[in-house]
Amino acid sequence: MFKILTYYFHPIMHPTNPTELKQADALNALKIFEGKMFRRICGPKYENGEWESRTNRELEEMSKGENILKWIKGQRISWLGHLERMEEDRIPKKIFTQELEETRRRGRARKIWQEEVERDLQVLGVRRWRELAADRKKWKDIVRQAKAHSGL
Repeated sequence: MFKILTYYFHPIMHPTNPTELKQADALNALKIFEGKMFRRICGPKYENGEWESRTNRELEEMSKGENILKWIKGQRISWLGHLERMEEDRIPKKIFTQELEETRRRGRARKIWQEEVERDLQVLGVRRWRELAADRKKWKDIVRQAKAHSGL
């Protein structure tokens, strides 16, 4: 069943701009949406002569602990490795490495996408990520760990 969810909804909800999904409210709304869709796909259960809606715990067991938030964070880490390996003259690499010289807005500073991903790597215990990103095989293992890690 989770393959159905992954096949139909992950391409729709893949962010074109990863910074769009960095706010906690947006991530929570996304997780709620995923639960609703998964509940609809799996349908209710019939127990003791009554139809009941599936609980979050049952849905998590059915999906084997995978959810869209882990998937998105894994994709962000994957993209960070891709950017690091990219040639210097490519536009995404230039945007990633350049420092902006404009004045900062008033109030609390907004979190930068790179800082968010580096924090996720710290939670995973990854040190010297720039060196590890050069090796695709090692980086792919890190992305797999991120998608399976419960603390992200």
